[in-house]
Amino acid sequence: MRKWTGKRIFGNVNGCLKLPVGWKAERGFSVATTLLLAVYCVAMKSAAPAAELHAGPLFDHFELTLEKGERTEAAGPLFYSEKKQTERVWAIPPLLSYAKDPITDTEEFDLAYPLISYDRYGQQFRLHFFQLISFSGGGTQPESDRNRFTIFPIYFQQRSTDPEENYTAIGPFYGHLRNRLFRDSIFYVMFPFYSETRRRDVITDNYVYPFFHLRHGEALKGWQVFPLIGREQKAVTIRTNNFGDLETIGGHKKFFALWPFYAKEITGIGTTNQTWQEVYLPAYSSTRSLNRDITTIGWPFFSFIEDREKKYREYQGPWPFVEFARGEGKTTTRVFPFFSRSHSASLESDFYLWPIYKYNRIQADPLDRHRSRILFFVYSDIVSKNTQTGASQRRVDLWPLFSYRRDFNGNSRLQCLALLEAYLMGSHKFDRDYSPVWSIWRQEHNVQTGMASQSLLWNLYRRETGPESKNCSLLFGLFRYESNRERKSVRLLYIPIGGHRHDPTRAKVKGE
Repeated sequence: MRKWTGKRIFGNVNGCLKLPVGWKAERGFSVATTLLLAVYCVAMKSAAPAAELHAGPLFDHFELTLEKGERTEAAGPLFYSEKKQTERVWAIPPLLSYAKDPITDTEEFDLAYPLISYDRYGQQFRLHFFQLISFSGGGTQPESDRNRFTIFPIYFQQRSTDPEENYTAIGPFYGHLRNRLFRDSIFYVMFPFYSETRRRDVITDNYVYPFFHLRHGEALKGWQVFPLIGREQKAVTIRTNNFGDLETIGGHKKFFALWPFYAKEITGIGTTNQTWQEVYLPAYSSTRSLNRDITTIGWPFFSFIEDREKKYREYQGPWPFVEFARGEGKTTTRVFPFFSRSHSASLESDFYLWPIYKYNRIQADPLDRHRSRILFFVYSDIVSKNTQTGASQRRVDLWPLFSYRRDFNGNSRLQCLALLEAYLMGSHKFDRDYSPVWSIWRQEHNVQTGMASQSLLWNLYRRETGPESKNCSLLFGLFRYESNRERKSVRLLYIPIGGHRHDPTRAKVKGE
């Protein structure tokens, strides 16, 4: 079969396209592709700047609608770069993204998020591999910089400018940790055979965790042979708080036998709300204090609560299916899963045929927040209002069809499709790395500037409107319409076919 080179046909059309000499194709090379390349070369003859090139979804560059800045998109949803105010972002969704803001001194890099992620804020940084292997470092003070390396749960290491904060742990054989795993310090040898943990002033020595431990601290001592028997006692102590005032730290007495069947404890000793609790499971348990009494029969099903501090009485039985509460602090009527209505001075929670419909409200000036849901997250409507200014924001999600957002300034954004946005609200990394992949329709409106934009199939169709301009691009930019105060123009196949400049004098005469 006869061969031919692309260069013989195209050569160098006005310098816009020059194919390699060795490039070859069969005679059956698509005529449509050939014509498209030729049209592209003719378009380049118009020498349009890159900022004015609109060939979505192959390539598009445009100004942002909701913020000051600009954005470049290419290869449909597979690449974009964005500049807004001081932040710079580029991404290859859903593979990787990079964001940097020199004003806030922050930097973020994600690879197949959340598989690999790097975050830096000032001197502090963290690099993790699916939360199992992580590096972190920096510090809030120059004299206390910390660098951590973790292979969870096998290896923990920290090196600091303060030698007392250094630690190394090779689990489960030997280790010493500080401020990890919800403890101030942890020391262990051949865990679970021996470990020592400290939380504030309380030290616990565990032998064959969790079966036997000894506990001691300021005015405190205790022991347990779990689940057979255990005892702990703490005396009343006095300490100086952050304001320099003396405050009483309540004491306690605790005892259990054959846990969880029998337990007895007294807490808040020496305070104004000393509490007595006794448990005989599953038959009976009771809690008594100055502010609140709880009596349970057939735990946890049937309970009576009298809260004198919040001023309400509550009946539960069988919990959590049936609950009735009446009083100033709480009013609840629940017959699960048929209906529930519960409210207090600042909270409200209702449902009907759970989980078909669920409603929540919180009022804490200046915030007034409502949320309605249908079938968990299939439909969600959130409205937050500032009671002082009257401004409100709203978010509506209908999975998987769309996600709509409106901020306190009135600016709005609509996205279709929205496969996971309703389940991962507030995750800017998810919005940055994954939302562009399936957002086949985007619509934005800026109330302050009057700008609006619509985009279909990653700018295969894109329309932008403003107080004094209109722009429209369709089918890789093969059709382009532009209108502003100075002129109107139409391009077909990148070739100008019509348009004219406005005559200010004529417009003025017409207006007169």
